[in-house]
Amino acid sequence: MTKRNNLLIFILTIGVFGILNTEMGFIGILPSISEHFHVSISKAGWLVSLFALVVAVSGPTMPLVFSGINRKKVMLLVLGVFVVGNTVSIFTSNFTILLIARIIPAFFHPIYCSLAFSVAAASVSKEEAPKAVSKVFIGVSAGMVVGVPIASFIASATSLQMAMVFFALVNAFCFLATLIFIPSMPVEERLSYGSQFSVLKKSITWLSIVTVILLNSAVFGVFSYLADYLKTVTNMPANTISLLLFVYGGANIIGNILAGKLLTKNANKFVAAFPFVLGIVYILLFLFGQFTFPMAFITLIWGILGGVGGNINQYWLSTAAPEAPDFANGLFIASCNIGTTIGAAAGGLFITEMGTQYVVLVGILSLILSLVTILLRNYRYSPTKQLST
Repeated sequence: MTKRNNLLIFILTIGVFGILNTEMGFIGILPSISEHFHVSISKAGWLVSLFALVVAVSGPTMPLVFSGINRKKVMLLVLGVFVVGNTVSIFTSNFTILLIARIIPAFFHPIYCSLAFSVAAASVSKEEAPKAVSKVFIGVSAGMVVGVPIASFIASATSLQMAMVFFALVNAFCFLATLIFIPSMPVEERLSYGSQFSVLKKSITWLSIVTVILLNSAVFGVFSYLADYLKTVTNMPANTISLLLFVYGGANIIGNILAGKLLTKNANKFVAAFPFVLGIVYILLFLFGQFTFPMAFITLIWGILGGVGGNINQYWLSTAAPEAPDFANGLFIASCNIGTTIGAAAGGLFITEMGTQYVVLVGILSLILSLVTILLRNYRYSPTKQLST
C-alpha cells in the first residue's frame, strides 16, 4: 500500500509540475515575448498576472463543479486542455490570441491542483499530511527549476516558439503518465456544496485568505520580474539569467523539504517568522541587486524562502477549514493567484513609475501587511485561547 501511495504522490507531483510549468514558465520568457510581439514588458507581464487572475476566479468553484466525477477522468481532461492551449501558443503571431490560449487552460488549473493536494493528504495519516503535500509542492518548484530557466534558455538559444513547444511536450508527457499509471478513482463520498461553503462563515478562514494573498503578492510581485531585474539592474547576459533562474527554482525544492518538516513542529511561530526573514532578503536585494555575486547569493536564499512560502500558504488555509479539504485547497489556489495578480500588476506599476529596482517595494509592503494578519490569527486562534469563530 505504501508503494502504491508513493507512486500516486509521484504522479501527482509530475502532473502539478506540468500545470505549473505552463503558468510559471512564461516568467522566464517575458523579455522575449516583449520583443517578439512588440509589447512593453509590463504588458507582457499580463500573460502571468491575467492567467493568475483567471485561476483566482475559478479556484473556489471549478473544483466543486467537478468534485463528483471520476478523478482520473478529470485529471486527463485538464491536462488535455493544457496541451491544446500550449499548441495554439506555438503557432500564433497575435498577442491577443496568445492571451486567450493562456486564459482558457487557466480556468482548469485549480481543478487539477486542488485534487492533487487533497488526494496526497488523504493518502497518508493526518500527522504526515504536511509532508505528503510538501512532496507534491516539489512539482510546483520543479515547474520553476525546469520551466522558468529552461524556457528562458531555449528562447535565447533557439526561438520563442521552441520554448512554447517545451511547454506542450511536458503537458503531453503528464497526460500519458496519468493515463497509464493512475488507476480509476471514482468519488466515493461527495460533500454537499452547502457544507463546504459554510467554512466561509468562519473569521479564521478570511484571516487566512488575506494572509495567503499578501504572502503570495510578496513573493511573486517581485519574482515575476526577476528576469527583467537581472537584465536591467544587474546587467547579466541571457545565459547567466537562465542559470540564476535555475538556482531560484532549485532552492525552492530545498524550501519545500524544510517547510514539510518545520510545519509538523511549531507551525505558528514558524509562519510568524517568515515575513521578517523574507523582508531582510528584499532589503539586501534593493541594496546589492546591481552586483552579480551578491545577487547570486540573494537569489539562492530568496528561492529557499519562495519554496517555504508556498507550503505555508497551503498549510494556513487547509488548517483553517479542515472539514472541507477540496474547497480549502480551491480557496488556497484562488488566494495565491489573487496575490500573484495584485503583486505582478503592482510590480509593473512600480517599474513603470520608478524603475525596475523599486519592484522590491511591492514585496516589502505586502510582507508588513501579512505580518499583521498572521499575528492576529495566532493571537485569536492560539491553542490556549480556543476562541469561538
